[in-house]
Amino acid sequence: MLSPAPPPPAPGPLVAQDRSSTAAAEEAPALAPAPRPGIVLRQLSFADPLRWLALGWADFKRAPGIGLFYGACFTVMGWALMRVYEHAPAYLLALSAGFLLVAPFLCLGIYHVSRELQAGRQPDFGASLMAWDARMGQLGIFAFVLLVLEMLWARSTLVIFAVTFDGMPDFKGSLSALFNPENVTFIVAWAVVGAIFATLIFSVSVVSMPMLLDRQTDAITAALTSLRLVLTQTGVMFFWAVLISAITFAAMAPWFVGLLVVAPVIGHASWHAYRAAVED
Repeated sequence: MLSPAPPPPAPGPLVAQDRSSTAAAEEAPALAPAPRPGIVLRQLSFADPLRWLALGWADFKRAPGIGLFYGACFTVMGWALMRVYEHAPAYLLALSAGFLLVAPFLCLGIYHVSRELQAGRQPDFGASLMAWDARMGQLGIFAFVLLVLEMLWARSTLVIFAVTFDGMPDFKGSLSALFNPENVTFIVAWAVVGAIFATLIFSVSVVSMPMLLDRQTDAITAALTSLRLVLTQTGVMFFWAVLISAITFAAMAPWFVGLLVVAPVIGHASWHAYRAAVED
């Protein structure tokens, strides 16, 4: 006579734990995708700005015709500013703000040329003129930010003139006022306000424009990246700003003729500054 089969053993603790883990895994939501890495900035040295200028000069020599066209645009704008300054100094500040607004967009064509040369392609003049077209929306947002800063700069300067003088001085009067030791308060206030706004504009735009041209990014990210670069590597970027200012002012001395070459060279150099500072 056969004895009845023994009942199956009760599930042990390992079996129960495995079942509970399986059930928990089925109920758990899918894991979120890993976040995209942030924009990485490279460490720069004080020798880099000089290297950028050398690379800018090399790019200019490889496409001199395109560079001279953009340099001529800067020169003509300088002549227009001087013409207005001689006859209507009150309008110079607003036009200077417009000049500072137009200049980065003119440099877009120069950035395009450097990008093509770096990729081993022959740059095209027509394509450089339309370099802004693919990123019009984000460039428009960035232009609005620059416009606000430059309008505030112009308004602040007008207030300083109005408080210091009885009306806006003429061309000779404004020049003599700038170099008159009796107006030291005006000179200091004018220089400090100009330095503050120039620093702000430089900080948010030093690599923003080439970054917007080169990457599918937004204007705010580009401006914050530029600002972060200035804040984290202030010494090198201050040296770069001083070089740009000194070379530009020297080029403006002979009736802006030096801008024919200096403006495109600095534009090309700014592209290489972006490529050196921001990781791919």
